[in-house]
Amino acid sequence: MFKLAFLSLSVVALCQFANAQTADDSLMIKKISDEVFMNGQAYNNLRYLCKKVGPRLSGSAGAALAVEQTARMLREAGADTVYLQPCMVPRWVRGEKEQGKATLSNGKFINLNIVALGNAVGTGTKGINAPIVEVKNFAELEALGKDKVKGKIVFYNYRMDPRYISTFRAYGEAGVYRSQGPSRAAALGAVGVIVRTLSPVLDDNPHTGATRYDEDKPKIPAVAISTNGAVELSGLISKGLVKNVYFRTTCQMLADVESFNVVGELRGSVHPEEVITVGGHLDSWDLAEGAHDDGTGCMQSIEIIRAFKALGIQPKRSIRAVMFMNEENGLRGGTKYAEIAKTENKKFIMAMESDAGGFTPRGFGFTSNAAQKAKILSWQPLFRPYGALEFNEGGGGADIGPLRPLGTALIGLNPDSQRYMDLHHAKTDVFEAVSERELNLGVVVMAGMIYLVSQYGF
Repeated sequence: MFKLAFLSLSVVALCQFANAQTADDSLMIKKISDEVFMNGQAYNNLRYLCKKVGPRLSGSAGAALAVEQTARMLREAGADTVYLQPCMVPRWVRGEKEQGKATLSNGKFINLNIVALGNAVGTGTKGINAPIVEVKNFAELEALGKDKVKGKIVFYNYRMDPRYISTFRAYGEAGVYRSQGPSRAAALGAVGVIVRTLSPVLDDNPHTGATRYDEDKPKIPAVAISTNGAVELSGLISKGLVKNVYFRTTCQMLADVESFNVVGELRGSVHPEEVITVGGHLDSWDLAEGAHDDGTGCMQSIEIIRAFKALGIQPKRSIRAVMFMNEENGLRGGTKYAEIAKTENKKFIMAMESDAGGFTPRGFGFTSNAAQKAKILSWQPLFRPYGALEFNEGGGGADIGPLRPLGTALIGLNPDSQRYMDLHHAKTDVFEAVSERELNLGVVVMAGMIYLVSQYGF
């Protein structure tokens, strides 16, 4: 009887302790939320990054200025240490504005609204002028065979599937035509490629993005066409009205240049050897300001440092805010960060990435072991007041992915995705497209998770 009574009292005591702990955590996240909404600097920092720095393609002057300015922002946020990690990055330049037109069978022509794909080779000064074949997918391409593809321009008219609620799922399916399409077409003798823009909306804004060439196949010029342009071109082709298509690009890949990851760290007070990484990628495509992709993720990460310092939070574990370089067309920064991490004799227990836009946060996607999963799920109720209810297995991010072999739990912030692909890699990805309140709410949700991991570890 005595043992049973003692056990019952112990269970009650543990429950009371757990409840008190949960209440304390809830209160701390609310304090972080109040600080961010009342005094946050993420939106102002984003304005500076977009309007004073602008496009930040790896190896460019804009990227170099972004390194300098985000290091300043981290120092002003109160990071204990701020430093740069050198990494060599590719240097691709777009060159002159792209030109494109379709010559019709009646002798008239229509202009094509195109942009070169990132990392693509140029056409040379004369451009390409050739017949065009339209395919919806790779199966149709292979069915045509070399006889019908050789010497022609291949037009991949694959529409992003609007039936998926997650636009990232649709983007993943459509993205293979941008990344693999040129080499698949070149293998059959094509001289150029036009890819329908990866966007669910019909408009006149072509979106760029990286392509990848197979080294054992010819490298042929490749461009993206706006969704409206794709619909118009497809209609003309289906009626047999297109005689030839011409496009001219002067893009080229130059020699690699040195750039940097930017790192700001708060040193852990109890377990400084355990590292929590939070970040976004600093580079952006050259068509716009890279506001949502990924200025928001970078500024959110810096704001977490600022909020912790403003509130006097001394994390038990070290927190690093990292501005990764070269996610868009090489992933050199994320790879270098993981390479250095392997030599540091530290435990990289968790990494979080925000690279899905600065929209309203819906929750997290995570890749972890069973014990880490149980702990993450146990914290889910703490995020209910902030609307971040979706805790899904599978997630992380491109830049933090290389940390996974170290046993690092990966967590990706999952904002609402409905508007992201409207702007992604297009000239419309500008500061004005970001809501300050949505941006700050993302900071609160990210900071809450960072705080919990810093307190209780994995």
